[in-house]
Amino acid sequence: MRIISGCRKGHKLKAPEGLDTRPTTDRVKESIFNLIQFCRPEVVLDLFAGSGALGIEALSRGAERAVLIDSDRKAIALIQENLKDARLDTLAAVRMTDALSYLDTCGQDFDLIFLDPPYNKGWISPVLEKIAKRGILRPEGVIVCETEAGGEPIPETEYKLRKSVKYGKTIITILQG
Repeated sequence: MRIISGCRKGHKLKAPEGLDTRPTTDRVKESIFNLIQFCRPEVVLDLFAGSGALGIEALSRGAERAVLIDSDRKAIALIQENLKDARLDTLAAVRMTDALSYLDTCGQDFDLIFLDPPYNKGWISPVLEKIAKRGILRPEGVIVCETEAGGEPIPETEYKLRKSVKYGKTIITILQG
């Protein structure tokens, strides 16, 4: 796993051990950023961050700030290590909490939100509802949802479906405010 583009292009990222976290592959990550190349985010939120690969990629590509959220202590340590090794730690805030709790207390808004929860655990609908209710996606902002093909569907929301693409067993859905 590596940073695909930007100021830290080629930098290797550490992936979590075991099967509890499913890192986004380099191929899918590159496809995500190709799909959202119209978006020039200043502030990024990476929910269910895992290794931090998506938020770190956004920082490498020019995002000014990122908030990375995960509820697992080992994931948080790995995110912090990856940010420090990539020399992007001063641009990021890392929080150990679950996504819904973070969204309940979030006091800022975002240009880009990555939503990559554990597959088929019922997170997509409540998180999208909370994002909309709290109004944290800036106008014309983008939400990138990663789900499993044949798994939990993306519900109808107030956000415009911009694109949905399948990559093997992964579906990437792009929503826009």
